[in-house]
Amino acid sequence: MSRWWGRFKESPFLPATVLVLIIGAAAGLFAGSYTYAMADPTPRRIPVAVVGHTAAHEERAEVFADAMSEDLRSSLELHEYPTRAAAEDALEAQKVFAVLLVPADLDRERPVLNVSGASGASVAELLTQAARAVGEETGLRVTVRDVKPLDPGDPRGLALFYVTLAAVVAGFIGAIQLSVNAKALNPPERIAFTAAYSLLGGFSITAIVDWGLGAVDFPFVHSWMILALTMFASGMVFTMFQTLIGRWAMLPTWGLMVLIGNPSSGGAVSWPLLPSPLGTIGRWLPPGASVNAQHTAVYFPGHRHVQPYLVLAGWAIVSCAVFWVWRHRHPGGRETDGP
Repeated sequence: MSRWWGRFKESPFLPATVLVLIIGAAAGLFAGSYTYAMADPTPRRIPVAVVGHTAAHEERAEVFADAMSEDLRSSLELHEYPTRAAAEDALEAQKVFAVLLVPADLDRERPVLNVSGASGASVAELLTQAARAVGEETGLRVTVRDVKPLDPGDPRGLALFYVTLAAVVAGFIGAIQLSVNAKALNPPERIAFTAAYSLLGGFSITAIVDWGLGAVDFPFVHSWMILALTMFASGMVFTMFQTLIGRWAMLPTWGLMVLIGNPSSGGAVSWPLLPSPLGTIGRWLPPGASVNAQHTAVYFPGHRHVQPYLVLAGWAIVSCAVFWVWRHRHPGGRETDGP
């Protein structure tokens, strides 16, 4: 038995058997992670601005909000704002997902719920359906308006998720191909070529989706740079893991970027509808940071946040640093001629 095991360990059948087991498990985990995050999006905490919530009709407004929360199986976070302008600014800053305007005379005027499709199509759709259903039940009918609609070429708001997914997957596949077909690259050259295919890939994605398909009106250079940084970070994450654990580097890269990162990115399902752990973790991983940066650049250019850029840059810098410090462990490279 020991002799057979010894021969098996030295044969190509051991890594092949391990790969069979890993790929079989990964297929189930892949399907499970996406189903868990996206199949039944359930609202948790949805911040909504309220304007005109005075004592004269506080009880009726609270009844409506409570009924909305019950319909949505969650609790709306109601934030009172003194003016409509302040509430709309909060909507632009993505602090709230909708603005409820309550008139002074609820018996003569309808409340207005301004939703923002660009803030999250799935959240806007749920709020719209709930407001109309609850209005019928409570007699306090609400006029619903989408004041920040998505681009006509992307009515479901999925294009930013798809372009980010393409950048993430192409990023680490590019690094894998460099390790296979350009194994002799030395560390500075490997980083440079990762940056090169990231710049070209980011340009290609942006050009095809914007100029070719007209799906999203990108701020071209800005979106291009976000996608290039996403690809570079993804490629260098694989290179870092390859430096640390060798030929099994695909496992943590796939787990981090695809099994966890993409479902929790907020691109396909908005963060308020994701399971709470995913909604929190996703903001600190490259796919979520990329979706967030892209989303703000396209739809809310006046209220950009620095966090997603710091996250992308942080992953890229840390990955490069780890690779550089332990570059002697990387399986690639070539001997350089002495002086």
